[in-house]
Amino acid sequence: MDSDVEMNAASDEEVMDDEDYYDYDYCYSDAGDDGSGGGGDSEGELVAGDFDEGLEAEGTDEVVSRREQTFAVLSEEDISGRQEEDISKVSAVLSIKREEACVLLHHYKWNISKLSDEWFADEEKVRHTVGLLLNGNDRPRLRKLTCGICFEGYSSDMMSSAGCAHFYCHECWEGYISAAISGGPGCLSLRCPDPSCGSMVLQGMVNKLAKDEDKEKYARFLLRAYVEGSKKTKWCPAPDCTCAVEFLGDENYDVLCNCKFSFCWNCTEEAHRPVNCETVSKWILKNSAESENMNWILANSKPCPKCKRPIEKNQGCMHMTCTPPCKFEFCWLCLDAWSDHGERTGGFYACNRYESAKKEGVYDETEARRERAKNSLERYMHYYERWASNQTSRQKAQADLRKAEKEQLAKLTDIFGIPETQLKFIIEAWSQIIECRRVLKWTYAYGYYLDDKVKSEFFEYLQEEATP
Repeated sequence: MDSDVEMNAASDEEVMDDEDYYDYDYCYSDAGDDGSGGGGDSEGELVAGDFDEGLEAEGTDEVVSRREQTFAVLSEEDISGRQEEDISKVSAVLSIKREEACVLLHHYKWNISKLSDEWFADEEKVRHTVGLLLNGNDRPRLRKLTCGICFEGYSSDMMSSAGCAHFYCHECWEGYISAAISGGPGCLSLRCPDPSCGSMVLQGMVNKLAKDEDKEKYARFLLRAYVEGSKKTKWCPAPDCTCAVEFLGDENYDVLCNCKFSFCWNCTEEAHRPVNCETVSKWILKNSAESENMNWILANSKPCPKCKRPIEKNQGCMHMTCTPPCKFEFCWLCLDAWSDHGERTGGFYACNRYESAKKEGVYDETEARRERAKNSLERYMHYYERWASNQTSRQKAQADLRKAEKEQLAKLTDIFGIPETQLKFIIEAWSQIIECRRVLKWTYAYGYYLDDKVKSEFFEYLQEEATP
């Protein structure tokens, strides 16, 4: 009887350990807090009654809200609203124009506290660093000015400057701004065309002189800079997704965007719990590197003794002929010229020279090296093929899920007369299959880098049990 109790207790502890890892919520008994709890329930033990209450509470708004607070998905409208709020706040506090506040925030990576500290410590230094003139130059009262780029004469109302003394015609300004915007986000720090001047070109000037297409690109760069400058917000890496995700937690980096793409906020790769980011990074690098190609060449080919090009032998006798223009004929086993071979050396399917040299240990190092490469390649292919297979199965399950959501639920409703709201369990079950495929896929990356032999054997056993 005692053994049954111990077994149940051990089982409960194992379940708790596993699920603690996945950050599930539990309800524990408070009976042992004062040391006088009855029934032998000590602090931290899972009590049946409390567990039932926990299950009921698990679906409450409070618990759901607490889980959802680990991250927040932001649309472009949300991001733009936050950006405008920060710009307005800085503009009001520092008593400067909106476009000047925008430039300052971009320079300080949208860190308002750092900007405020340095601004009030030395405003003149900050202005000089960023390129904001304290008092801009007024337009000259001359009727006609010469453009510093095209050297044509224009009336003063056809000339503009970045607040400095360097005036250029609007056509040259348009070309200058357009070229900078075509070059990428660096246009957000665009300075006066004069090499000796560091005056910043503000957004107001861009909106006044640039083409409509360039204005849109500039605004887009500014919006993206707000997210990329934040330490708590990142863009969703899914193709064509325009949402960003703000991370509010501190441990579980798995987030789910509105586009249904689940990814790791820390490394922006697809969600890979319970495998850590370092293992994922090494695995992806290995899959894309040339090291396994070299291992394959080393394990399955030999270099031509004359031109050194690798040659693969997949069938036939030991008589090899290199491809043109080399055309060198040699023995596959000993790599000597075929002209020295014949019936006396073993014929076409053997080589006495190789066998005698092998007994003397001449080829030991070469063969050992080739064997190591072959074993390494086979081990890698074992894990990679299963990793890729689960990825393919997961993608198919995702496609099936989308089809079920669009078509099959409606068909089931028509056939059985059951409302779609009561068939959501099918979607949830399908989603669970997708999640299981994801976890199983990444276990192969974990297993490949597992060095502990005992753990590795136990891990492989569990993996076989979990593989359908």
